[in-house]
Amino acid sequence: MEESTQITVFLLDDHEVIRRGVHEMLAAETDIEVIGESDNAADAVKRIPDARPDVAVLDVRLPDGSGIEVCRELRSRDPRIACLILTSFPDEEALVHAVLAGASGYVLKGIRGKELQSAVRDAAAGRVLIGPDAARRVVERLRRGASRADAGGEGKLSSLTGQERIILDLIGAGMTNRAIGDELNLAEKTIKNYVSQLLSKLGMRRRSQAAAYVARMQAEGGGGDGQGV
Repeated sequence: MEESTQITVFLLDDHEVIRRGVHEMLAAETDIEVIGESDNAADAVKRIPDARPDVAVLDVRLPDGSGIEVCRELRSRDPRIACLILTSFPDEEALVHAVLAGASGYVLKGIRGKELQSAVRDAAAGRVLIGPDAARRVVERLRRGASRADAGGEGKLSSLTGQERIILDLIGAGMTNRAIGDELNLAEKTIKNYVSQLLSKLGMRRRSQAAAYVARMQAEGGGGDGQGV
């Protein structure tokens, strides 16, 4: 994205006062334009893909669902829409689900106006806003999940190594090879080789098949991502 390009933003929050405050903070910047607002998940899922904002700022807790669920749906429809998850309280479980849903960042509602503006700019530019400590916690959670899957022998998944299972989960989160490499501190070429290997083991030819497979596993596992957060 060029510096002169205006960043378009869609806001999702069921609290009108908070939504107005975020709107005012963002609209105060000449390079940011709020092009839409919603107070519930169903309405947001209908309107955001048509609005095609650069960034969707999504509250976690909603009357009819979760901003994390909305993020997953938006990213599956249009990966060009970056999602920032906005929440009142830090929560490792929500952080993990946000990363797996493809969120660019996870920020607290107590964030300062300038910090939120910077976060929106970073998300629009394709940067991931999760700090190194949080990233390590997410990767560790994924590793533990991969170990359990390997021990349990879940069909085709049992043929994957722990590292391949982590990369599969990150593919399911909509991350590129470069982003996965940055997350795991590995070269992009190394990630490409891992992806080729895991696709071969799963009998797949395309990344999109792997992403759909992850989504199906999550759905069959009972869902619940972001619930109660």
